[in-house]
Amino acid sequence: MTEELFRHDGYQFEFQAQVASTDGELVVLDRTAFYPGGGGQVCDTGTLNDDRVTEAFCDGNGDVVHRVPGHRFVPGDRVWGSVDWDRRFDLMMGHTAEHLLFGSLRRQVPDLEISKIFISPESKYVIVSKDVSWEDIRKALVFANAAIRENLTVTRIVMSRDDPDLLDKVRIKLDRIPEGEEISVVAIGDIDYSACSGIHVMETSELGMLLVDRKVSAGKDGVAIHFKVGDAAAYSATELAVTCLEATEAADSKPEDIVRAVSNMKKELEYARASLKDSARALFSSVRPKDINGTEVYSAAVFGAERTVMADAAEKVKAAGGVAIFVSSGETVSAVMASGSAGADCRSVLTDVLVRFGGRGGGKPDFAQGGIPCPEKAAELLRALEEEVAKSLS
Repeated sequence: MTEELFRHDGYQFEFQAQVASTDGELVVLDRTAFYPGGGGQVCDTGTLNDDRVTEAFCDGNGDVVHRVPGHRFVPGDRVWGSVDWDRRFDLMMGHTAEHLLFGSLRRQVPDLEISKIFISPESKYVIVSKDVSWEDIRKALVFANAAIRENLTVTRIVMSRDDPDLLDKVRIKLDRIPEGEEISVVAIGDIDYSACSGIHVMETSELGMLLVDRKVSAGKDGVAIHFKVGDAAAYSATELAVTCLEATEAADSKPEDIVRAVSNMKKELEYARASLKDSARALFSSVRPKDINGTEVYSAAVFGAERTVMADAAEKVKAAGGVAIFVSSGETVSAVMASGSAGADCRSVLTDVLVRFGGRGGGKPDFAQGGIPCPEKAAELLRALEEEVAKSLS
């Protein structure tokens, strides 16, 4: 069984050990400082002598296994292990910050539950059971960063299942802990107690700063609250502040009014889009057809019309036995064709014409759609489509 040095001292990142066994690129030592991952925190990386350790994991039999591609170790060899310290410390900070963040969020939303956490050098987040307002997040961050400045002690204590304080004070899911196993609890001052076997910093001041920089849906699991800690938090805070000020200037608003200003602009945009849809529907409905060899052909170019509006109008023309050629321009050009006549093959006509204009499309003989990248060629595209349909029907 591997002696787990990281359990006693998360700050130990160099050590000597003896190779106990090997299996291909897998190496087991008699003792190790490599954290094998757990509690949502990824594993350590580093070196054994001069060979890279790309992964560490528990094998389920009490041993920590190190993945060391290309090694030449044999059982009995003495090795010098070195954990990537900067990476380890970032993970320690992230794990402690996650405890502090969730404990602070629960002060604002008492019934909040954790679904999952993830702590890696690239990404740190906690998935909670339901959405949390930005105002509650703001209050939680004020509390958490005050705790960081107070330099609270972070300690690990071992509790038994029959300890009366266990369920009263500690965040724990007993069903995940085997009977008879000791329960390791990480305490941040007197403000948060959580069952955890991960590695943490010793004092909250080591975190420097805690910042939530976004939240996104995590589907059935809830909402993922992403955060940064230390220098990364300070840098992100500066970037977000400058972005907010730029948005404030662009919106001709004050920082304290920017949320209301953006909300108003969003409502105005939604109204404008709805009005544009109504106008486009009215314009397509007012198009008068041309009779080409007994088939009614409807064609029009409408600025800013959504493709769904064009498609609905074109389907009505098709249902009446006619041919529809509708084009809309904006940043690009969209085109829709529908045909209730066997004489006009939409897929053939539309795809051939679009290729001439550097675009592409597809569909079926009775309905096709596509687009081209140049909005200034919308009228020219419409004329080309009209000409090809006229040839097909003649």
